[in-house]
Amino acid sequence: MSKIRIALIEDHDLTRVGIRTALLQKDEIEVVGEAANAVEGLKMLKMVRPDIAIVDIGLPDKDGIELTREVKSTTNGQQLLTKVLILTLRDNKEAVLAAFAAGADSYCMKDIKFDNLLEAVRVTYNGNAWIDPAIARIVLQQAQQNPQKLESAFVDTKTIAPNPDSFENSEEIQPYTLTERELEVLQLIVEGCSNAVIAERLYITVGTVKTHVRNILNKLCADDRTQAAVRALRSGLVG
Repeated sequence: MSKIRIALIEDHDLTRVGIRTALLQKDEIEVVGEAANAVEGLKMLKMVRPDIAIVDIGLPDKDGIELTREVKSTTNGQQLLTKVLILTLRDNKEAVLAAFAAGADSYCMKDIKFDNLLEAVRVTYNGNAWIDPAIARIVLQQAQQNPQKLESAFVDTKTIAPNPDSFENSEEIQPYTLTERELEVLQLIVEGCSNAVIAERLYITVGTVKTHVRNILNKLCADDRTQAAVRALRSGLVG
């Protein structure tokens, strides 16, 4: 089985070493490059072409958002296929939306637990967005307050399905397409609850929650939980 090739761009040495040490505990992961600033980081990414770049948003020469924009841009007809996982201490709305507008694939807080970081890496590698629950709440608030701005931020990151009419279609979702239990699970997803918390609140097993989540994603034609939550809010299924 091929390994997930990861590059780290982080200016704090201890943080970078800590992330590298944690990732290398898993045989499925290979760290193929490191850099302490954006300029060297971009050169390194073009050279080693990793599957995922874990990028600190607060780099000394330019921020990770600008670096992400450069990684995702096309130069001389060529584009890096590297996915970008932003790692940051900043959870303000402007930074989150700017990161996704620049093309970030996933967004994690630096205090993320190791197991969750591994999950974020795997989800990102598989082509989906992993968004820290605290950040997901910001995204969902934006969906309620300014859905058009949210749409423009997410179109380029492929967290919205490639169907260009997906937002218009989502507004036509009818409540009867979901069961009563699925609506309850969907409401808790919108509130940022994990599968374990949903299971505890609804007195069901985590396995049952996973089945409900899978059914919800299928019925809403959503690629991930955040996309399902955004569509649910836009269509008025939950509030």
